[in-house]
Amino acid sequence: MARLLPVATALVILGLTVLPFLTPAWVGFEQGRSDVLDWTRFSQTDVTTVTNSILGDLVLARGDFDVVLNGAPVLTDAERRHMRDVRGVFAGFGLFVLVAAGFLVFAARRARERDSRRELWTGIRNGAAGLAVVITIIGALSLVAFDAMFEAFHELFFPPGTFSFDPATSHLVQLFPDQFWSDTTLAVGAIGLIAALAVTLVASRRLAHATEPEAVPSLTVSGATR
Repeated sequence: MARLLPVATALVILGLTVLPFLTPAWVGFEQGRSDVLDWTRFSQTDVTTVTNSILGDLVLARGDFDVVLNGAPVLTDAERRHMRDVRGVFAGFGLFVLVAAGFLVFAARRARERDSRRELWTGIRNGAAGLAVVITIIGALSLVAFDAMFEAFHELFFPPGTFSFDPATSHLVQLFPDQFWSDTTLAVGAIGLIAALAVTLVASRRLAHATEPEAVPSLTVSGATR
């Protein structure tokens, strides 16, 4: 179980970090920074409607990415297939995060029962610290070669030839352009790094407390200590 604690910790931190960036609030904010209105030539109302529909289908599986605008489908069949693949990746990741969270709860209860807090906090500290190192490395690489990293990510998780679209004609790319992804990646990395470092600090302090020897009370008899 000790070997799984770092992995579970990293997954939970990463999952909680990603979650806020799947909300309409963040997506709408970043679309504004990425000039999506100019890319799509849609009105702000149409962009919001289409984007919220795609997010609902992605995160909540409310539909099949078949949003319609002015009587015509916004996404092509190829774009919809890609979004189904994206939803599958997110669903798999979410399942891993939920299992990891359940494992951490189980591990915490077991640690209390067996008085093995040192093992628990060591695993949590190592997982958070390891995640901080990984985020730092990936963040540094993204700053100098984001396009290559983005392409490698897609090649790793999606079938070849299913994720390349022409920005001049693809509404999917126009709604979520390169700047959207580069800014979001950096923001996720920054928040994830802060969260990982915070958990590392808390776990280190708890570990230090868990390893402190308990004071042995002295026995006093008739004013004399024995």
